Amino acid sequence: QVQLVESGGGLVQAGGSLRLSCSASGAAFRFIPMGWYRQAPGKQQRELVATITSSLSTNYADSVKGRFTISRDNPRNTVYLQMNSLKPEDTAVYYCNARIFSKDYWGQGTQVTVSS
Repeated sequence: QVQLVESGGGLVQAGGSLRLSCSASGAAFRFIPMGWYRQAPGKQQRELVATITSSLSTNYADSVKGRFTISRDNPRNTVYLQMNSLKPEDTAVYYCNARIFSKDYWGQGTQVTVSS
Protein backbone atom coordinates (compact mmCIF):
# COMPACT_ATOMS: atom_id res chain seq x y z
CA GLN A 1 0.00 0.00 0.00
CA VAL A 2 1.12 3.56 -0.61
CA GLN A 3 -0.05 7.02 0.38
CA LEU A 4 0.44 9.96 -1.95
CA VAL A 5 0.54 13.67 -1.15
CA GLU A 6 0.67 16.27 -3.92
CA SER A 7 1.87 19.85 -3.64
CA GLY A 8 2.88 22.74 -5.86
CA GLY A 9 -0.38 23.75 -7.50
CA GLY A 10 -1.55 27.33 -7.74
CA LEU A 11 -2.58 30.20 -9.97
CA VAL A 12 -0.31 31.17 -12.85
CA GLN A 13 -0.62 33.29 -15.98
CA ALA A 14 -0.60 31.72 -19.41
CA GLY A 15 2.96 31.05 -20.51
CA GLY A 16 4.14 30.55 -16.95
CA SER A 17 5.51 27.49 -15.17
CA LEU A 18 4.73 25.36 -12.15
CA ARG A 19 6.32 22.28 -10.64
CA LEU A 20 4.13 19.72 -8.95
CA SER A 21 5.53 17.28 -6.42
CA CYS A 22 4.12 14.01 -5.14
CA SER A 23 5.56 12.41 -2.04
CA ALA A 24 4.92 8.71 -1.53
CA SER A 25 5.00 6.71 1.67
CA GLY A 26 5.81 3.06 1.86
CA ALA A 27 8.71 0.95 0.80
CA ALA A 28 9.88 -0.04 -2.68
CA PHE A 29 8.95 3.30 -4.26
CA ARG A 30 11.60 2.85 -6.91
CA PHE A 31 9.79 -0.19 -8.30
CA ILE A 32 6.38 1.51 -8.63
CA PRO A 33 5.15 2.98 -11.91
CA MET A 34 4.00 6.54 -11.20
CA GLY A 35 1.91 9.03 -13.10
CA TRP A 36 0.09 12.32 -13.17
CA TYR A 37 -3.54 12.65 -14.24
CA ARG A 38 -5.84 15.65 -14.34
CA GLN A 39 -9.54 16.39 -14.19
CA ALA A 40 -10.66 19.58 -15.87
CA PRO A 41 -13.66 21.62 -14.68
CA GLY A 42 -16.93 20.11 -15.83
CA LYS A 43 -15.31 16.85 -16.93
CA GLN A 44 -16.11 13.59 -15.19
CA GLN A 45 -13.08 11.64 -16.35
CA ARG A 46 -9.50 12.05 -15.30
CA GLU A 47 -7.12 12.11 -18.23
CA LEU A 48 -3.57 10.87 -18.32
CA VAL A 49 -0.93 13.59 -18.35
CA ALA A 50 2.33 11.66 -17.97
CA THR A 51 3.73 8.43 -16.59
CA ILE A 52 7.15 7.19 -15.57
CA THR A 53 8.19 3.60 -14.98
CA SER A 54 10.73 2.15 -12.59
CA SER A 55 13.21 2.09 -15.47
CA LEU A 56 12.55 5.81 -16.12
CA SER A 57 10.64 5.28 -19.34
CA THR A 58 8.20 8.15 -19.81
CA ASN A 59 4.95 8.66 -21.67
CA TYR A 60 3.02 11.90 -22.27
CA ALA A 61 -0.37 12.97 -23.48
CA ASP A 62 -0.10 14.63 -26.89
CA SER A 63 -1.49 17.86 -25.45
CA VAL A 64 1.48 18.28 -23.08
CA LYS A 65 4.38 16.88 -25.10
CA GLY A 66 7.25 19.33 -25.28
CA ARG A 67 5.84 21.42 -22.41
CA PHE A 68 5.65 19.05 -19.43
CA THR A 69 8.36 16.82 -17.98
CA ILE A 70 7.83 14.00 -15.49
CA SER A 71 10.71 12.84 -13.32
CA ARG A 72 11.30 10.90 -10.13
CA ASP A 73 13.74 11.05 -7.24
CA ASN A 74 13.76 7.57 -5.76
CA PRO A 75 15.81 8.30 -2.61
CA ARG A 76 13.27 11.04 -1.78
CA ASN A 77 10.23 8.89 -2.72
CA THR A 78 9.04 11.78 -4.89
CA VAL A 79 7.77 12.23 -8.42
CA TYR A 80 7.64 15.62 -10.11
CA LEU A 81 5.78 17.23 -12.97
CA GLN A 82 7.49 20.28 -14.42
CA MET A 83 4.94 22.27 -16.40
CA ASN A 84 6.13 25.00 -18.75
CA SER A 85 4.34 27.19 -21.29
CA LEU A 86 1.09 26.68 -19.42
CA LYS A 87 -2.17 27.31 -21.22
CA PRO A 88 -5.66 28.06 -19.86
CA GLU A 89 -6.75 24.61 -21.02
CA ASP A 90 -4.26 23.09 -18.57
CA THR A 91 -6.50 24.28 -15.75
CA ALA A 92 -7.51 21.21 -13.74
CA VAL A 93 -7.06 19.31 -10.52
CA TYR A 94 -3.89 17.29 -10.91
CA TYR A 95 -3.66 13.88 -9.25
CA CYS A 96 -0.65 11.72 -8.53
CA ASN A 97 -1.07 8.02 -9.29
CA ALA A 98 0.75 4.87 -8.25
CA ARG A 99 -0.07 1.52 -9.80
CA ILE A 100 0.79 -1.55 -7.73
CA PHE A 101 -0.19 -4.97 -9.07
CA SER A 102 -2.87 -3.37 -11.25
CA LYS A 103 -4.38 -1.46 -8.33
CA ASP A 104 -4.45 2.33 -8.54
CA TYR A 105 -3.65 4.62 -5.63
CA TRP A 106 -4.40 8.34 -5.78
CA GLY A 107 -3.44 11.47 -3.96
CA GLN A 108 -5.93 14.11 -2.87
CA GLY A 109 -5.18 16.33 -5.87
CA THR A 110 -3.76 19.81 -6.29
CA GLN A 111 -5.47 22.64 -8.17
CA VAL A 112 -3.72 24.27 -11.10
CA THR A 113 -5.36 27.37 -12.55
CA VAL A 114 -3.96 29.11 -15.63
CA SER A 115 -5.32 32.55 -16.37
CA SER A 116 -5.36 34.03 -19.87
